[in-house]
Amino acid sequence: MTRIKRGYIARRRRTKIRLFASSFREAHSRLTRMITQQKIKALVSAHRDRDRQKITFRRLWITRINAVIRERGVSHSYSKLIHDLYKSRVLLNRKILAQIAIFNKKVFLLFPTRS
Repeated sequence: MTRIKRGYIARRRRTKIRLFASSFREAHSRLTRMITQQKIKALVSAHRDRDRQKITFRRLWITRINAVIRERGVSHSYSKLIHDLYKSRVLLNRKILAQIAIFNKKVFLLFPTRS
């Protein structure tokens, strides 16, 4: 009976996984089973941290806006500003508000607030 060699499909799959893990350290970039586990772990972390990044940046923007608002006076706060912007139909997201607050405070202080 003739000898049948393994096909290239498994080798191609392993090569693709190794290319993904080429930046990993030591056995994590060399052993196929470990590479597979590390790939799963890396993709899970990336998926989780994409959501976490959105939360973190939103929190940062809110903190920056609040810091600039509180320089105005004691009675002002972030929540009151957002409420006033909503009432006056100013459609700016928190990222843009934070950038305006940091780079152009004079314009930021012109936004509508309660008197």
